[in-house]
Formats: sequence, structure tokens, C-alpha cells
Amino acid sequence: MADGSASEAYGRRADEYIALLGDIDATASPDRELIAGWARDQPEGPILDVGCGPGHWTNWLHEQGLDVAGVDPTPEFVDAARKRFPEVSFRDGFAEQLDVADSSLAGILAWYSLIHVRPDRISAALAEFARVVEPGGGLLVGFVRGPELEPFDHAVTTAYSWPVDQLSRMLGSAGFAVSVHDTRDDPGARPHGAIVASRVG
Repeated sequence: MADGSASEAYGRRADEYIALLGDIDATASPDRELIAGWARDQPEGPILDVGCGPGHWTNWLHEQGLDVAGVDPTPEFVDAARKRFPEVSFRDGFAEQLDVADSSLAGILAWYSLIHVRPDRISAALAEFARVVEPGGGLLVGFVRGPELEPFDHAVTTAYSWPVDQLSRMLGSAGFAVSVHDTRDDPGARPHGAIVASRVG
């Protein structure tokens, strides 16, 4: 999830982002298949879409029958999500401080929402995820894959690519057991990575 400066950068371009990418039809079908399968495999209970942006993934999961809410640090995204999807709950918040009770979530979706988090702050976000997800609950992280942990020039603000193994080790240190790695290289897009993990009891 974006920090304060990244949130401000997204806020300045929120309308542009929503018009270009804020619809489920703009997402890749393999991603929808992965996320839908992951959601079906979670224990019964609430799921939080952390870094939900304009809320299209949150709403899509809601349409699948999931008990899901969205949280994002960019007020412009949260306001737009509430207007576009009034039947779904959205609120302001950061990955490092989710403001929910310990072990109260069946799962967290963090789909490309950690790419702007500085590497020295990733541990705090993952520790917060581990705090709020119940034992056996799930986590699905989408990210930009790279051979090294390094910054790159993102269209909005600085982002970071992660090697799959290195991010998997970070998840393990935070208390998650990794079960699936998903990688893909689409023409015209940065290398994709996704990790499915579950909270260790």
C-alpha cells in the first residue's frame, strides 16, 4: 500500500487512473481466475482488500458472494469507490495499521498494493497482516517481479520489484506459509508475480 507521498501522487491522478484501470474488465483473465480460486479456498469470514484503489477488485469479490471490504490510503480512491460501489464497505487506511482486531480476518488480498512501500517498511506491513489474519487464513500478494529488489520508475511514483524467493522469505518471517508462486510475462507489461500463503497457527 502506498505511503503518504505515494498516496498524494495517486490522488492527483485518481480520475485518470480510474478511467484507465479502474474497471474489472481492464484486468487480466488469469488474475481473475487466480483471485477467484484463492477467495473460494479461504475460511468463511471477512476478507480485506488492502490497497483497494478505486475498488473494482473489492466489488468483484463482493459480487462473487464474499464478505469483503476495501481499505486504501488515497482519499480520492476511497470516495470514488464508495460512489461507484455503494453496497460495498470502503475506508481510509494504511497496510501498516489496519485498525481491525487480532485474528479477525479470513484473508487479505494485497494486489499490487505493496509495490510503493519502501523495502525497509515491508516487514511492518506483513507483520500487521499476520496480526489480523486468523490461523489458517489466507494472503494473496500481487507484485512486480524482478531478478533483484530494486526501485523502478512507475507511471505515478517510485515502485519496487521483488524476486519471488526474497518476498517469499519475508512472508515466512512474518508468519505465513507460502503455498503457490504464480509468475507471468505479458507483452507490454512488467514481469508479474503473485504469492499465495496462509497464516501459520
